[in-house]
Formats: sequence, structure tokens, C-alpha cells
Amino acid sequence: MKTIKILGTGCPSCISAEKVVADVVKELNIEAKIIKVTEILDIMMYDVMRTPAIVIDEKVVITGRVPNKNEMKALLVDNFANNACCSDENTDSDCCSSEEKESGCC
Repeated sequence: MKTIKILGTGCPSCISAEKVVADVVKELNIEAKIIKVTEILDIMMYDVMRTPAIVIDEKVVITGRVPNKNEMKALLVDNFANNACCSDENTDSDCCSSEEKESGCC
């Protein structure tokens, strides 16, 4: 499951960023946990100086602006592709289920 964090104190832009993320996760039918991070000290741990910011699996991907839906879709699709268990590099990986191995995915 992906973890997507929206960093921001609750300003209108932060609320908009959260809505865009939630809409895209729903549209793409992604299993993701969306977390709002509103405490300044927690936000500072990500070395973010401008909010809203979006973090996918602990990697800051956007800072200081609200992404549009297409940009967010591209980020999530790219993130899934780059972290896919079933790839040529992971053919012997323990992350593959027996069904995936039988289907030739792993």
C-alpha cells in the first residue's frame, strides 16, 4: 500500500492539494493511505520550505503548489512502475506471489 502525505497547515491550497490527491487515488483505484501532516515541526522534517507539499512513500515529489490531476496521475503511475515488484529485475524476488510466478509475471 502506498503512503501519500499532504504537508500543510490547512490553508486553501493545502486543502485543494488533498482533494486532487484523493480524487486521483480514487480514479486510479490505487490502494493508498492519505495522511495530512499539519504540524510545522513534522513538515520541517521533510526539509520543505513551502506548502502544500506532497510526499509519496517518504519521497517529496511536489512543493509549494497544488498539482493538477494529470500531473498527480503521472506521478502515481510512474511511482508504481518504478517500484513494481514484478519486473525483469525482480524475477527471483520473494515479493512475487505464487500466482504471479505461475502467470509469468515474476
